[in-house]
Amino acid sequence: MLLVVAHSRPARRDLRNVCRAHDDCVVRRFGRAALLSWTEFAAFQALRLHEKHGLDVQLERVVPFEPADAPDHVQEAADIYEDRDHPSTPYARFASGGTCRPRRDAGADL
Repeated sequence: MLLVVAHSRPARRDLRNVCRAHDDCVVRRFGRAALLSWTEFAAFQALRLHEKHGLDVQLERVVPFEPADAPDHVQEAADIYEDRDHPSTPYARFASGGTCRPRRDAGADL
């Protein structure tokens, strides 16, 4: 998919117009951003916006994240965190209770 982010008011207006006129290539809208399908026509629309607005339009190629993409210990930690006894327990206290929990300051890539 293509992520299109409009940073200026005119770019947001044109992104909104593209999304309204060509909703068949829009996966999801997020105000100043939109996810477009991975098609030639969607790429054409994104590049057209970028050509017109320059750096005011940011283009990114994105891939959907599936739970299976995360390491097993991260999935296990998420399950344990959601099943904790006290929902108000902050993550820092939760993470200090076991070795399988990802640390907030750990910058390991998936």
